[in-house]
Amino acid sequence: MIGARIRKLGPCVALVAVLQLLHSAAPADAGAVPMTSDNIDMTLASNELVFLNFYAEWCRFSNILAPIFSEAADKIKAEFPEAGKVVLGKVDCDKETAIASRFHINKYPTLKIVRNGQLSKREYRGQRSADAFLEFVKKQLEDPIQEFKSLKDLENLDSKKRLILGYFDRRDQPEYDIFRKVATNLKEDCQFHVGFGEAAQAMHPPGTPIIVFRPDVALSHENDETYTGSLQNFDELKIWIQEKCVPLVREITFENAEELTEEGLPFLIMFHRPDDLNSIKDYKSIIERQLLDEKQNVNFLTADGKRFAHPLHHLGKSEDDLPLIAIDSFKHMYLFPHFSDMYSPGKLKQFLQDLYSGKLHREFHYGPDPTNEIQPDAHSGKGTSPPESKFKELGPSKHRYTLLEKDEL
Repeated sequence: MIGARIRKLGPCVALVAVLQLLHSAAPADAGAVPMTSDNIDMTLASNELVFLNFYAEWCRFSNILAPIFSEAADKIKAEFPEAGKVVLGKVDCDKETAIASRFHINKYPTLKIVRNGQLSKREYRGQRSADAFLEFVKKQLEDPIQEFKSLKDLENLDSKKRLILGYFDRRDQPEYDIFRKVATNLKEDCQFHVGFGEAAQAMHPPGTPIIVFRPDVALSHENDETYTGSLQNFDELKIWIQEKCVPLVREITFENAEELTEEGLPFLIMFHRPDDLNSIKDYKSIIERQLLDEKQNVNFLTADGKRFAHPLHHLGKSEDDLPLIAIDSFKHMYLFPHFSDMYSPGKLKQFLQDLYSGKLHREFHYGPDPTNEIQPDAHSGKGTSPPESKFKELGPSKHRYTLLEKDEL
């Protein structure tokens, strides 16, 4: 009887009907928890981890994900049955428009993580399978802090990673509890390490915990810095660590390109050879000294020129031309004429100003302005068009999401 009814429906409607039948046959407490304006705040506040699926009934990707996410919710509930540990929730964005607006949903499905009541900046963008979701949640619930037994252990830490080091007398100190909560929220941005008792006594007087930021010394000219704020204020400590752990200049990879592209800011990218650490250090230092006031307008990035050979080729360049600097405006790409000009004060800033004013684009069509201090690269010239954006292609795909226009919510 049911099969006959479904065969009379179109394929899309039939899919929805099957999913609704499966849902109606499931136990009342099975699957992801529906989130509404009535229960979402309490759910976020009372659980260590909340994994949210923002969806729309009419979105085919949402409908494909729905039974997978419900299966994952059941598996995760069996793995972590204790109350207050983890909840998988789902938000029908057509019904709960206020929640969708609050979380700035611009595509379906969107998967977001809330840890200890704090929204993670990073969305889940990995494989959409029940097992992948389970493994992701397990990793999220792992202890974010590695313990060192002696100061000698700190000599072997990765010099290309940004580190937060905590020195405490005991694990049951209230200050350590706050430190651990901050580490849980920011573990994707920094590596956290801690020493207790004798392992930490050489670094701090008894009864006085210390938290230190150690920069990625192989990639930057920054120095260690000790936290001087309150160790009993979660928000103050989190803000300080976040500022240290999320650098002004970030590395773009194929793993984070979708996230960076979705931020919507033009890219100023230095392409480099994998082993060229000095150019990375110099670029970061110049950006921090000269372009700090541009951080709201542009994303400052470094990119392994070997891995990102395709954008280089699009600019008419190859690995032999590295290092080099370019802008990707998500419409076009523009090459900074000479890498050595980076060391001349004001040249990189003028390059950005020429993007904002339209000068870079204009010169590709009509040739260089007579007064232009930054001479265009030999590949540019009158009557030509700038290369189209390549990094825009790494943004959210219409083959994986239903992308919304800005006024749809």
